[in-house]
Amino acid sequence: MNMDEKYMRMALELAQMAADEGEVPVGAVVVQGDRVVGTGRNRREIGKNALAHAEIEAINEACQTLGGWRLSGCTLYVTLEPCPMCAGAIINARIDRVVQGTTDPKAGSCGSLINLFTVPYNHKPELTEGVLAEECGQILKNFFRNLRCR
Repeated sequence: MNMDEKYMRMALELAQMAADEGEVPVGAVVVQGDRVVGTGRNRREIGKNALAHAEIEAINEACQTLGGWRLSGCTLYVTLEPCPMCAGAIINARIDRVVQGTTDPKAGSCGSLINLFTVPYNHKPELTEGVLAEECGQILKNFFRNLRCR
């Protein structure tokens, strides 16, 4: 297993934890070198907070772990393509690289609806798409199928 798959599997575990709590199953992991410095999962329903996305949680924890807001040298692994809020946070945190699992045709802002990483901001993260895409997509499909059956 390569490093991208290793950390995406960690993100998938976090996504499953979110699903088990009744949240949309998205997980995120921030890595610097070979060290996990932040993790997050969706908690919007539990926290009653529109900002409680997996990426925001992981970025916040990474900033606390590293003692600053600049996350240069870090990679963010996320099971679902980031929304505009999260893409903006990634840019503002100066994260070097984003590895995403599956695309989000409804809110994806790293290529599906728009690619904010190509807008001439002062920072442009590198994007790797489709890592464990099938598993990342399947956890979402299963969640929404089960939700409709309730």
